Amino acid sequence: MSKKNIEVEGLIIRIEPIKDKDYISLTDIAKKASEEKPAYTIQNWIRNNNTIRYLAKWEEVHNSDVKVVHLHDLLELFTNNRAAVSPQRWIDEVGAIGLVQKAGRGGGTYAHSDIALNFCYWLSPEFQIYFIKEFQRLKERESLGLGTQWTVRREITKANYPLVTRAIRDNLIPRELSKSSRGGVYASEADILNMAVFGKTAKQWKLSNPGAKGNIRDDENTDIVDLLILSNLQVLDASLIGWGCDQEQRIEILSEKAREQRDILSKTAAVKRIKNS
Repeated sequence: MSKKNIEVEGLIIRIEPIKDKDYISLTDIAKKASEEKPAYTIQNWIRNNNTIRYLAKWEEVHNSDVKVVHLHDLLELFTNNRAAVSPQRWIDEVGAIGLVQKAGRGGGTYAHSDIALNFCYWLSPEFQIYFIKEFQRLKERESLGLGTQWTVRREITKANYPLVTRAIRDNLIPRELSKSSRGGVYASEADILNMAVFGKTAKQWKLSNPGAKGNIRDDENTDIVDLLILSNLQVLDASLIGWGCDQEQRIEILSEKAREQRDILSKTAAVKRIKNS
């Protein structure tokens, strides 16, 4: 699972994976009521007696590590309005997992999708309807394997690669070369494209991202524009190899074309739609 957004009535709402579950930014949703002070809106919601009862029952059902004694004591205290409650206090004292506080840029209060729906309904039943519609649309796309960044990445970078491998096989690899040595030729040629598009080789990227799975083309932080350029340059590189251009010539031509295409593709509406999918 990766970070994603949905748009509901003009609001961009962030969704983050936490323990393989969708957690939705209440801070973003609360901007429906107050653009400047969304935290106050969340505070008013959690102080509501019905909200506290709902959160308590949700934790009892979904959280095997909930502090039951604290939960019941706090439930009585909060519902009798004898104490102020905040999302962080609820998390700390109950051991709650339904709410998450994230600090720093892009932070705020996040909630499990069940709880986010409760918040939406409290905020505006009409808004909840639109939210459900967009959230369901997102989940349908995911279930079909459509529109996800991972799928797009895999298909874009795989589509034209056979053109390059065939050109390498037919023009650059001597027949007498052993199979073990052929792999080095393919890797070396792949790095020509990596350098033209990303400015680094596969090995250099691995060294700077030791915990990452896959390669730079799979990484969620790699710009989709770069992947589109890579796909385009694969076609060009295959032709250059077939025309007998040496490696130095190809590096110069591919690097120049990468710069040209990045300026054009980054401005296209289609690319923006892919980024938001």
